[in-house]
Amino acid sequence: MRLRALLDTDALGLRLLGGEAELDRTVRGVMTTDLRDPSRYLSGGELVLSGLAWRRDAADSDPFVRILAQAGVAALAAGTAELGDVPEDLVVACARHRLPLFAVHESVAFASITEHVVRQVSGERAGDLAAVVDRHRRMMTSGPAGGGPDVVLDLLGTDLDLRAWVLSPTGRLIAGAKSGGGCRPADGIGATEAGSGLGSGTVPSAEVCARLAGEHLAAVRTGRRGPHRVIVGQTTYSLFPIRSAGRAPQAGPGAQVPGDVRETVLSDWLLAVEADAGDWAEERLDLLQGVTQLIAVERDRRDAARTVRRRLAQEVLELVQTGAAPAEIAARLRVAAPVLLPGLGAAPHWQVVVARVEWSGAGVPAGGSSAGGADGAHSGGVAAAGAGGAGRGAAPAASPGGGRRPGGTSASQTSGAAVAGGQAPGGGLAGGPVAQALLEEILVDPHATGPEPSDRIAVAHTGGEAVALVPLPAVPAEHDGTETGVLADALLSVVREPLSAGLGDDGRITLGVSAAVHSAEGLRGALEEARHARRVAAARPGRVCAAGHQELASHVLLLPFVPDDVRRAFTARLLDPLRDYDRRHRAELIPTLEAFLDCDGSWTRCASRLHLHVNTLRYRVGRIEQLTGRDLSRLEDKLDFFLALRMS
Repeated sequence: MRLRALLDTDALGLRLLGGEAELDRTVRGVMTTDLRDPSRYLSGGELVLSGLAWRRDAADSDPFVRILAQAGVAALAAGTAELGDVPEDLVVACARHRLPLFAVHESVAFASITEHVVRQVSGERAGDLAAVVDRHRRMMTSGPAGGGPDVVLDLLGTDLDLRAWVLSPTGRLIAGAKSGGGCRPADGIGATEAGSGLGSGTVPSAEVCARLAGEHLAAVRTGRRGPHRVIVGQTTYSLFPIRSAGRAPQAGPGAQVPGDVRETVLSDWLLAVEADAGDWAEERLDLLQGVTQLIAVERDRRDAARTVRRRLAQEVLELVQTGAAPAEIAARLRVAAPVLLPGLGAAPHWQVVVARVEWSGAGVPAGGSSAGGADGAHSGGVAAAGAGGAGRGAAPAASPGGGRRPGGTSASQTSGAAVAGGQAPGGGLAGGPVAQALLEEILVDPHATGPEPSDRIAVAHTGGEAVALVPLPAVPAEHDGTETGVLADALLSVVREPLSAGLGDDGRITLGVSAAVHSAEGLRGALEEARHARRVAAARPGRVCAAGHQELASHVLLLPFVPDDVRRAFTARLLDPLRDYDRRHRAELIPTLEAFLDCDGSWTRCASRLHLHVNTLRYRVGRIEQLTGRDLSRLEDKLDFFLALRMS
């Protein structure tokens, strides 16, 4: 807006004291200050409001006005409530430095002027930015010439002072403004300084990004309308879903209701804006919706680029499952290697990861989270093993309290590409495509540089499961035996929270990881190994579970395949007498049995761990043997107790 527009608004109570020739200056913002030197808070183009508390005598005016002029301030508006009138020395100083000067009537609050200027400036910027966004959308529709989502996020920052980032469903940072040196993680929650621009170069930490993704997924699953308002620490974020027309939820054939939200909830991106959209005007909300549509074009473009890798993985999977000759499989692998690991001299090793997403119960109709005002506030990573990487996050997070495995219906979902109809045979939701999309997301190495990180992962799906073919650089002969590649125990640690929110009470994801193999001959065994590991993970409690090939050389492999009725009968026969006794006498026989087995039957170590006298321990063990008819000095009986405790 222009300075002269301020004089045309009588309600602002402004009177021009000097600088009439400069009234065509553009006002880009407003700031209230009584600091003697406010230069650190000025970026140029502001209307500065001051009550003149900084002025002690006439000598103070010229230094203050010089600071404003050097900062490129548009004008100074001085309040008259304190001094009764604007001092003449200030009028002279402003004329000397060609700075327009207004007097503010004592009946007008600075807040009223601030609100008016911000509303006018934001409206003008939003109109200009909307035109840019529309032009950018048209450019990107025909190709990536527009520069990608980073350019639009940069425009949001420079034109509307909005810090924004595009996040994946697991909270991985996909895009941010290019200003300020790129997207480097900030330390801690809400690590950006209030009021700072994108030029600071900071983004929310990995933990905050995962938290935002989880809150967004939970809101979508419960059908709340977006944008979703989330408070993390001292910072408020508004979360906008990013959906493209090509991946919109579809209702079943002949249906008149929206599709199941579970078809897209685990594959949609989101736009996180560091602002409270609850009081935004409709025009600004519409603008942000236009931004999400523009970013959706980029999402579709990236999905289309995955077609070749998916087709390679599908061909290899079909050859392996149909028992094709190793030479034929090897030929396909030679085709895949240059695509997934360009420039690689030697043949890579390969790992197989199998994932399954399963749902039970009725779904939530899609479309409940379209734009229309922010919802209520909520209190409130981004790393996975990729090709040659060490896995998502250094330390596995504790598994959430689980509940029983949802059964029955096969998994739902769309992948990055559209799934025709979204329905599996028999009326269930198709699970393979969403597992495919999740694997492509989870397996991305967060530290990868250069091309899109998922360019090194090929994922196919068959039936209700997805199968990832992950290439690893060949292990040298002098390798020290340290585990490399995809690690099951770290794979889901950081993403467990957001995925659990998206799965809700009726969804589950389980993964299995094979050991690395170096030839086509080993690929069939790796596929079966990964599938067995996934079954081990499926036998565990929790919504998000993974298991690795290391666990297949243990009794753990056998326990998941014991029928439930056999488990219950076996554990009841051995442990129920002890539980009943503990309940009646508070004797703690079960904890004593667990400690005794953990100490390999050592009386001294077990007594020390339980802080008991050895004679007391001998009495308890004797009572266990009496109640169960077993002898804890015999290996067979120790093993039976051990298995009963593991299965209970």
